[in-house]
Amino acid sequence: MIDQFTDPAAELSGELTSGEKLLWTGRPRQGIFFRGTDVLLIPFSLLWGGFAIFWEVGVLTATRSHPTSDPMGVVFPLFGIPFVAIGLYFIFGRFFADAAQRKRTIYAITNQRVIIRSGVFGRTTKSLNLRTLSDVTLSEKRDSTGTITLGPTIGWYSWFQGTSWPGMGKYQPPMFDSITDAKNVYDLLRKAQANT
Repeated sequence: MIDQFTDPAAELSGELTSGEKLLWTGRPRQGIFFRGTDVLLIPFSLLWGGFAIFWEVGVLTATRSHPTSDPMGVVFPLFGIPFVAIGLYFIFGRFFADAAQRKRTIYAITNQRVIIRSGVFGRTTKSLNLRTLSDVTLSEKRDSTGTITLGPTIGWYSWFQGTSWPGMGKYQPPMFDSITDAKNVYDLLRKAQANT
């Protein structure tokens, strides 16, 4: 299993084919941190979660104050539980899910391809040929960390880039998310593409 102490080069050594040379390996930023999208996602999650919790507490209080044999007295409290669970994931859980995903992610550039290995419960390896790779985009911050997107983004889904918001992953292109020294990695990738 990949963890934060594993050497990425050693982890990927068995992945390389004959004549393939490892040019760079790295990992996304580790731990819990906030992204630009959280400016809107945090208020939305607080509204959703707050309403779900308020509704569930209200229903539980009403059913305790006025117990009846009406089956709705059982259904209403059960109905609210999934909404409370979703609200708690939006407020807290997504940060831990994102950190767990990044903890088990390794990136690599070889003289032939880009490799992304990740997965919380299993392991998925994505391989992208340098010759056919298009739309390579660098988004860099002042501290030289950044994200390299490896393909076209689809409309407004690009706004959720790198987040663990449920369902958004399938609409996002592969990427080197939140890496250090992003500009140098971008330059290395473009140079490797030019040499293939």
